[in-house]
Amino acid sequence: MTVLKKQINKNSREIVQDEKTEDLLSRALKYLKAGYPIHLTGPSGTGKTSLALALAKRRKRPVMLIHGNHELNNKDLIGDFTGYTSKKIVDNYIRSVYKRDESVTETWKDGRLLEAVKNGYTLVYDEFTRSRPTTNNIFLSILEEGILPLYGTKLTEPFVRVHPDFAVIFTSNPDEYAGVYQTQDALLDRLITIFIDHKDREREAAIVSEKVNIDRKQAAAITSLVAELRKECKEDSGPSLRASLMIAKLAAEDDIPIDGSNPSFLRLCIDILGHQVSRCIESDEPVKTAEKLIIKACGNMKVN
Repeated sequence: MTVLKKQINKNSREIVQDEKTEDLLSRALKYLKAGYPIHLTGPSGTGKTSLALALAKRRKRPVMLIHGNHELNNKDLIGDFTGYTSKKIVDNYIRSVYKRDESVTETWKDGRLLEAVKNGYTLVYDEFTRSRPTTNNIFLSILEEGILPLYGTKLTEPFVRVHPDFAVIFTSNPDEYAGVYQTQDALLDRLITIFIDHKDREREAAIVSEKVNIDRKQAAAITSLVAELRKECKEDSGPSLRASLMIAKLAAEDDIPIDGSNPSFLRLCIDILGHQVSRCIESDEPVKTAEKLIIKACGNMKVN
């Protein structure tokens, strides 16, 4: 039987690790130590962000998290002048001498990328393909020349040298996902890309059992149900481990039997899985078809 263990990451969420996950983290840590950035990619709900944060924690350096989005720009990454600071000095120490000195200076605030680069943090750039490729171009200089150009700033230095302890971990969803930009080959060529797929049923059941504290057989029944519905969906889509965790948690909290013939459990599954399944199947009536698939899958449930 697979031996499981917990690791609490920086944002206090838990990741349950099995032998395959441990092997992945160990390999990725070696690549980071050798100076190569890591890119974890795969369908939504496969635990890429949790893996990235767990990997970052193993470096035992401060972790900086950035979420990709289409509005992210160089000012967000590098920093910007945020306002002005004024200082006034009045010297009237001697009655006959009056001195007044006023000065106004601009206030600068480092962006998250600049802060991480300067101080040798581990940067986790979550869903980086949701940012525009022109924004992500700044990483080419970081990864190739070891410098961060200070584009568009009024700072006296044209660039900042990358701290030797700096490392970056990227995560992304496949290109066909909504709101995702295609990444430039020049950036991908500099990354070690590891594909993260949905876990097999046994591993998913172990995770659900461990995180929700329910019987392994009950957890296996839920993950098998979700996996069967995932088969009905288009490639790399459909309900994920998150859906299994939601069903298990709500069933446990409301004392709902994990039984496909139980009306409350069936209603719970339709509420949680209905929309997810309807979005990933090809049908003229996706909502009704999804509900029928869920009812059928629940009817086939077995708690061994």
